[in-house]
Amino acid sequence: MDIPVTTAQSPYSVRSSRLPSRRGLLIAVPAIVLLATMLADTRFVKIGSSSSESTAAFSPDTFGTSQFPKIQAAVASKAVDATVFAKAVLADKDQAGRQYGVPGSIGPEISIKFSGVAETGESGIYPVAVQGVPDDVHIRVQTGPAINGTDIRDATGTVSFGQFTNQIDYQNAGAALNREMKSRVLSKLDTTKLSGKTINVVGVFQLINPKNWLVTPVEMTVP
Repeated sequence: MDIPVTTAQSPYSVRSSRLPSRRGLLIAVPAIVLLATMLADTRFVKIGSSSSESTAAFSPDTFGTSQFPKIQAAVASKAVDATVFAKAVLADKDQAGRQYGVPGSIGPEISIKFSGVAETGESGIYPVAVQGVPDDVHIRVQTGPAINGTDIRDATGTVSFGQFTNQIDYQNAGAALNREMKSRVLSKLDTTKLSGKTINVVGVFQLINPKNWLVTPVEMTVP
C-alpha cells in the first residue's frame, strides 16, 4: 500500500514570505526621502490667483483722505434742521430715529444742521444755543483737540466692519476720518475762541438721549 507523503513547510519559510525583502526596503527608503524632499520644495498656489499676488496693508490715512469728502457730502445732503428734529425726537424718539437716522451701534446716527451762538466751552466742547430748539434740549459741538467717537465713520451706514480685515483696521478707519475732518474743517478756525460767536454747523451725532446731542461737525463756519 502506498503511503501519502506530506511535505512539511517550515514555519520560517512562511514568516519570511510575508516580510518585505531586504532589496525592497533598500528601494523604498530612498523613494520616501525623495518624495519628502519634493513636497518640501513644492509651493501650492490657489487656483485663480497669481503666485506673486500680495495683499496691501490697510492705510488709514489713505482711507480718510479718499472717503471723508464722500461722507461729508452725504451728511450735508441728508442733514435735518435741528428745530425740526428737536420737535420730532421729543414727540417720539424711536420714530424720529427711524425717519431721520441710519442704524448705529447703540443708537441711530443723525445728520443735523443748525446755526447758533457758541457758549463757554470746556476741553474743546461748546454748548450751542439754537433759536427754535427747546431749552431742555442741549446741543454741544466737539472741536478738539481730541475728536472722540466714530460718528463720521458711521454717519452714512456705508462703512461697515465687513469691509475691513479686523477690528483694529475698522477702528483706525474711524480715527483717520476724524483726523481728516480736523485737517479740512477745524484747522481753518480758531476753535479756542468760539464763545459768544455765531457758528454754522453741519454734523452728525448718535441718538441716545433725545435731550443731549454731542455733534461731530463735518462742516463748520464762523460768519
